[in-house]
Amino acid sequence: MKVYLVQHAEAKSKEQDPERPLSDLGRRHAGQVARAAGRIGLEVEQIRHSGKTRARQTADIMGEALSPRQGVVSVSGLSPLDDVAPVAEELEERARPVMLVGHLPFMERLAGWMLTGDVDQTVIDFTNAGIVCLERKDEDWQVFWMLTPELAGRGD
Repeated sequence: MKVYLVQHAEAKSKEQDPERPLSDLGRRHAGQVARAAGRIGLEVEQIRHSGKTRARQTADIMGEALSPRQGVVSVSGLSPLDDVAPVAEELEERARPVMLVGHLPFMERLAGWMLTGDVDQTVIDFTNAGIVCLERKDEDWQVFWMLTPELAGRGD
């Protein structure tokens, strides 16, 4: 089973726009990564996001390229300071791949929990709009691959 973790793409500052939509660079990076993911045949059953504007816009861009069977949906539990345990427990039970689009420090804490059992252990250096693929082998999660905007942009 694979899980794809995505930190939202670069957003405008609160001073520029309190809703914090994606910046032009953020849209470009999310598009590059989404197209590259589509080219390699990444398949997800569903893309879930926190509901915050920057996560929703990133998830929508990913969804356009990946066409998840169960769509792009807003879910609770993916906000920056949410407890990672309920999400991690739900992922343990999943059989089909899912993409989660959220924020720091949540994504770092979730990866730490899944890979080491310690939410305070930072094991992934997330990049805005990058995808981290975790794969469950037997009872353990492993980093399978990472795709950053810099790598994805080489194929555009």
